Amino acid sequence: MTLLPLAPLVAGLALLVVGFLGLTERLPRNRFAGVRTAATLRDEDTFRVGNKVAGLPTAVAGGVGVLGAVAGWLMPNPVLACVLALVGLVVLTAGGGVLGHRAAAAVPEPEPELPAGCKGCQCGGCGVFQKA
Repeated sequence: MTLLPLAPLVAGLALLVVGFLGLTERLPRNRFAGVRTAATLRDEDTFRVGNKVAGLPTAVAGGVGVLGAVAGWLMPNPVLACVLALVGLVVLTAGGGVLGHRAAAAVPEPEPELPAGCKGCQCGGCGVFQKA
């Protein structure tokens, strides 16, 4: 038995977990897993939206990796199955990342918080100019 199919198996299992957590909106904002672009890291909502959209393609990529590893163990020469599984895994994950980035970029930026009592106008509305 060869150890070559371990590469797509390990990558596939990791992507299955990340894809499932993103799809169910339980992936915490972090520095290592999920779609991490400038758009998705803007705030919690954009990270959640971007990774929810990318969750299904990422989970499918993980499934491709796991199935490729199983096929690699069943074949007499596992190189072709493992290479195809890794290529499919990378292409699907990259496509999910692009979709997640686009979804996060489409989320409008939150309104800036105004001081208490401020109406957002030039006069201050909060009484700053009334004290003078």
